[in-house]
Amino acid sequence: MQARHSFSVIPPYILRRIIDNGSEVQQRCARQTLTHVQTLMAHGHGKVDAPLVTSPGELVRDIYDAQQKESLPGEQVRYEGQPSNGDIAVDEAYDYLGVTHDFFWQVYQRNSLDDKGMILSGTVHYGKEYQNAFWNGQQMVFGDGDGEIFNRFTIAIDVVGHELSHGVTETEAGLIYFEQSGALNESLSDVFGSLVKQYHLQQTADQADWIIGEGLLAKGIQGKGLRSMSEPGTAYNDKLLGKDPQPAHMKAFIKTREDNGGVHLNSGIPNRAFYLAATAIGGYAWEKAGYAWYDTVCDKQLAQNADFATFAKFTIKHGEKRSGKNVAAAIEKAWKDVGVL
Repeated sequence: MQARHSFSVIPPYILRRIIDNGSEVQQRCARQTLTHVQTLMAHGHGKVDAPLVTSPGELVRDIYDAQQKESLPGEQVRYEGQPSNGDIAVDEAYDYLGVTHDFFWQVYQRNSLDDKGMILSGTVHYGKEYQNAFWNGQQMVFGDGDGEIFNRFTIAIDVVGHELSHGVTETEAGLIYFEQSGALNESLSDVFGSLVKQYHLQQTADQADWIIGEGLLAKGIQGKGLRSMSEPGTAYNDKLLGKDPQPAHMKAFIKTREDNGGVHLNSGIPNRAFYLAATAIGGYAWEKAGYAWYDTVCDKQLAQNADFATFAKFTIKHGEKRSGKNVAAAIEKAWKDVGVL
């Protein structure tokens, strides 16, 4: 098991744009968040055994309030089965941790993130106007945003699903957080984050919006969310944030030293492949396409440094094994359409 990383939902390139273009206060917030993100990424967490539930599929949530400090976990404010304390961020964290847990249990018979019944912990009101949410290998942490660029980070169910899904990928595949394997790691979180939302809304692939972080951008920011899985590069175009830089095809693959070799940028390519496969197959995306991706993550033959093409071949194989030749063909075509195969 490799050392645990912290995974944050706002990529460094967005924070850098705010530092370049924002007001003094916005720049300060973004600079603090960026420094913190870099510290998190540099200090992977050692493996800590989280408390476990007693019976398979049992849901236990544990929510804390950091009270705008940066120490974790903070003060316990709501435990499984307790009533709301009237704080919307606490309620959203509680509800969406629950939906994500139920999704993995009901759809993939996965017993929490680690498949051993890990209790789901979350801390809200982290830091002052903290412009991010992250998974630190043990729990979810949510900033409040600044209200000018980002709303509170508990607002988007797919952001919660995205971050928690890092726990699944980490436990199963341990994909190295660098270049293509890192972009796959990010893409898997977008895939499962989007599926959590689709499952919650009971939407079919063609009804879904395929936007990650819908509702997260504050009023006045020109954009639909952080990323678009259906059309990478179109999620936002704003004078403060700039234009969404994600490529949608291998011919536009970005080589960079920043962002761990472009993990949040190039994830657009496998994201679009999943979207194309899911919409071609039709029905609920978590069923056939989702299972092919999930089976791939759980395949012990998948190398920790797998590139896009390797991962693609595994999804085709698992798609056929579980759902037949037609599904495999749709998945293969999707990967070809984005230039991976």
